[in-house]
Amino acid sequence: MEIKIRKKFLVYATAVFSLGVSTIQADEESGSSAQANNPLANMTAFNMQNYYIGDITESSEEANQFWFRYAQPFSLGESNWLVRASLPINSYPVGDNLSTETGIGDLNVFTSYLFDTGNPAVSFGVGPQITAPTASKDEVGSEKWSAGLVNVLFNGASPAFQYGYLLSWQESFEGNADRDDLDVAAFQPFSFYQLGGGSYLRSAPIWQFNLDNGDYGIPLGLGIGQVVKRDKTVYNFFVEPQVSVADEGSGQAEWQVFFGLNLQFLK
Repeated sequence: MEIKIRKKFLVYATAVFSLGVSTIQADEESGSSAQANNPLANMTAFNMQNYYIGDITESSEEANQFWFRYAQPFSLGESNWLVRASLPINSYPVGDNLSTETGIGDLNVFTSYLFDTGNPAVSFGVGPQITAPTASKDEVGSEKWSAGLVNVLFNGASPAFQYGYLLSWQESFEGNADRDDLDVAAFQPFSFYQLGGGSYLRSAPIWQFNLDNGDYGIPLGLGIGQVVKRDKTVYNFFVEPQVSVADEGSGQAEWQVFFGLNLQFLK
């Protein structure tokens, strides 16, 4: 039974949690606070984010994922792009005795082409993603190469309320034949309501779907964040409890707490 529980987390470690959204609000001195929440913003970002998973379906165990993420805009000719790299540190219950294994997980990278929407407050991006089997231990990685697509929409037309989504799919194409193949999709609706003074309410749960066996997890979340700007760096602290409202299969998160620090570096 090595693990139903480990298998589920590895599927979503490589294809879902890597989709976390950078949600930075700059103050009035740095421009529109609504547009600064844009995950496709034209600025370098570095994020440190954590999912503490307190309850897992068909298990009494807990798990944790800590993510390092780096985003960098770039241009090719007259086209604009964004590349984002994500690397987790995974702690999962594994084996028949459900002991916890901790190690570096699989590296995910996606590149998004940024379309000209004709409205500077609305961003739309589409591009490829790839996951490499970089895990330091077999138990905390998929041992599979995977590839797929990512699509992001952000609407910052309102200075008070911004919203959008991130849609992702990827499938394994190479790797250890003894490990389960991956065919997974995720949908992340996100919204932010500005309270003023750098404070905001947020919701950015990730709805995950295993297209291979029909398992899924649909959480909802509500959290709060605080933004502080110092010189040309924007610091965004946030915490967002999330709870499952529908799920199927073992290894799903019944409840979790998403928290972290996002940094954006203004030009």
